[in-house]
Amino acid sequence: MNEETVLLFTRNGMGDAPEELQQMLTGKFLSLLLESGHIPAKILFYTEGVKLACKGSSVIESLKKLETGGVELILCKTCLDFFKLGDQVEVGIVGSMADMIEAMQHAQKVISL
Repeated sequence: MNEETVLLFTRNGMGDAPEELQQMLTGKFLSLLLESGHIPAKILFYTEGVKLACKGSSVIESLKKLETGGVELILCKTCLDFFKLGDQVEVGIVGSMADMIEAMQHAQKVISL
């Protein structure tokens, strides 16, 4: 991955698997991503993906490290409102669908996880 890459998290974890496995995979993925030193420019969270950046998520610390390392984390406001999580955001910024579209349009590569 490089600076022109955008990752999309649309689930509260990775893959179509039991929730516990999805969470384990996401934790491992983010840890290895940090270790690799090749971080994306942005990570976008929408639908249930916003839950990854909210209170109680098992991957908050990894996301904070990515943000500190320069990765822009953008959470869908509509999704946060739908799940009533607006006051539980632990990391990232709350953005609009227009912000997400702009990020994807400017990316050289968009990867949905």
